[in-house]
Amino acid sequence: MSDEISTGGGQSPKGSVARGAALAREKLAQAKSDALKRGQLPRSEPRRRSGSGAPRRDSGDPLPFGRAIRDLLAARGWEQPVAVGGVFGRWPEIVGPDLAAHTRPESFEDGEVLVAADSTAWATQVRLLAATLVKRLNEELGDGTVTRVKVRGPGAGPRPEGGLRVRGSRGPGDTYG
Repeated sequence: MSDEISTGGGQSPKGSVARGAALAREKLAQAKSDALKRGQLPRSEPRRRSGSGAPRRDSGDPLPFGRAIRDLLAARGWEQPVAVGGVFGRWPEIVGPDLAAHTRPESFEDGEVLVAADSTAWATQVRLLAATLVKRLNEELGDGTVTRVKVRGPGAGPRPEGGLRVRGSRGPGDTYG
């Protein structure tokens, strides 16, 4: 039998399809026979999917972008810093626009979030809301990630010296006599 399929010669399309199917069966049988001679037996059962329900991935197959990024973050141990950065970036959404207008997260280290407030009144407000804030941040980052909120008020460090400052002693001696 020839390897070529011809639809000419006045045959109906059904006849050519039947011949093509017969040819395919013949070639499949020949391939199975050749594999058997080489000691490579064909599968008797179809492949099954892995237990997770997801299709099995060969090592050369491309990954979806999101999964590739998650795998990279996990491999490098960057999951928590990235999550904390995401929370800091979404600060107004997490704490609300009023609180976010007067505070900003500055750092996260050893379970402690340092929040800077622009006035002492807002620093006091954050201190009063610290337990609620810890709970809300743990909802975003995972239980136990944040253990404490530390608040820093406005910068009231040493007064800067300059041309308009008067040096001298302070106290009653300056005013009286």
